[in-house]
Amino acid sequence: MAYVPQDLLDRINALEREVRELRGRAQIRPALNQILAGDVVVGEGGRLLVQDPDGDAIFETGQAVTGDWFVTMRRDNGVPAVSVGASAYEGDSAVKQMVRVFNRDGAVIVMDDYYADGYLGRPFVPIPIAPAVSITSDTETAAYSGHMIVQHKVLNVNAQITAPAGTAARVRLTLNGSEIGSWTISSAATTAEINQRIPLSASAHPHSTQSVVVMWAQRTSGTGTCTLRVRGLWGLNTITESEGS
Repeated sequence: MAYVPQDLLDRINALEREVRELRGRAQIRPALNQILAGDVVVGEGGRLLVQDPDGDAIFETGQAVTGDWFVTMRRDNGVPAVSVGASAYEGDSAVKQMVRVFNRDGAVIVMDDYYADGYLGRPFVPIPIAPAVSITSDTETAAYSGHMIVQHKVLNVNAQITAPAGTAARVRLTLNGSEIGSWTISSAATTAEINQRIPLSASAHPHSTQSVVVMWAQRTSGTGTCTLRVRGLWGLNTITESEGS
């Protein structure tokens, strides 16, 4: 039997061990339908699509034929639901990168403005207008009242109180009977402008709470006639951490 050097046998044994390790690792590699680390890059005109059995692209992102980059999500019937971008779906004629939300019929119900950057396009927002109320009673009376379902954490009040010299008045805003704002006009002033953000208590006024809003007014001194103009109440988003607490 031919003599085989020991170092060569050791090398062969080491190679066999490495082959066994490689075979074992191949058996435990991640499934091909998983991404466990790293990024998936789609570029140079490529697109990523998720299609339903009918072939409708429920999710689609990448570069459109016009060169714009976009993201589109559709309902299972192919109608757009949410899109970001221009030319984000077949027949899209948007000229700018827009954010749009569609109803089930495919009509846009929420979007930023088509041409003016920094502005809301839809929904259309009504401008509240109400007549002025005269204040001649020294007893507090309800000047305005309304019903609301709480949607926002902050209410914005915009109003104006006017009074002749020598007459003062007070206005209070209550929500479900609890005062959340109070303003006065002194006998030395003729006009008091109100434009105030009022954070609501999260415990007292959680989202979807049925609430009654009342603006109370009374003359506190003098004999003149005061007026109260409530230009509007709006629900707003928070802009500071303290407003959200």
